[in-house]
Amino acid sequence: MTKMTTAELRGYQQICGKDGAMMAIACDQRGGMRTLLASDPAEQAKITNDMLGDTKSDITRYLASQASCVLLDPLCAVPRVVDEGVLSRDTALLIGLDASGFDVSPAGYRLSRLVPGIGARRVRELGGTGGKIMVYLRADRPEANEHNVAILRQCIADFAQEDLLLVVEFLTYQLEGESLEEYTAKIPWLVEEGTRISLECGAKVLKLPYPGTPEACARISSMASEVPWAVLSAGVNHATFLGQVEIAMRNGASGVIAGRSLWKDCISLDRDIQRERLKTIAVSRLRELQAVIGNYRQKAA
Repeated sequence: MTKMTTAELRGYQQICGKDGAMMAIACDQRGGMRTLLASDPAEQAKITNDMLGDTKSDITRYLASQASCVLLDPLCAVPRVVDEGVLSRDTALLIGLDASGFDVSPAGYRLSRLVPGIGARRVRELGGTGGKIMVYLRADRPEANEHNVAILRQCIADFAQEDLLLVVEFLTYQLEGESLEEYTAKIPWLVEEGTRISLECGAKVLKLPYPGTPEACARISSMASEVPWAVLSAGVNHATFLGQVEIAMRNGASGVIAGRSLWKDCISLDRDIQRERLKTIAVSRLRELQAVIGNYRQKAA
């Protein structure tokens, strides 16, 4: 298992709260955020990167300031939140390397993409505590992963060269012609084996989909050993996510990197409405998450 260097460990400590658990607010989405802000494709197309930057700035100011870390993209949000004094000095900053969306191979597999010009050195220049890379993986189809594993290895090597923290995330996906029932039944195994692939590539901190069962969480924790992993929300409703986090924490997870489950119904093109919802609804949800995480960190201690 690949151990964090002193510099990487210091970065990891900064993305964690005082209880030692990760509690990061993810808002590096671009396309997905546009669909939440407007249901009509024509209206979505009118939402500029600057407008997305407004929403991300509000999430950073009113929600992420109450957490230990925020995950942002380098197109809409950074360096703006730093240069304009929006980002709290006590909130760490992860910067996403992955571009919005994906390409599709002739065989129908998802091919991950990177934001041009964003590597470890640029993340450092932008004030980042570390970076985050997301790739798509289907562990049952090795030929589906060659391109994405190459990206993953490239990013891990780049951040190791700069001695900068990198959080590794992967998502699974349903294949064309695969029924929802077939795919759902495979999710625990796909997440476990995706974790194995990520660890073999040298991942030192993981951001993972909820693997579906307590047993799968426990197997992932055993496999990851000293490599900490956070569970992501995947946009499920808040009550569902609280239950998932409780199970994950009980079975060895090291925290949460969550976005849409906290703020998806709080963002709005009307910034007054957006700010009020973030300060009330989203922060309240965050406090509930922090309580669940804190409860299991205390038991572990």
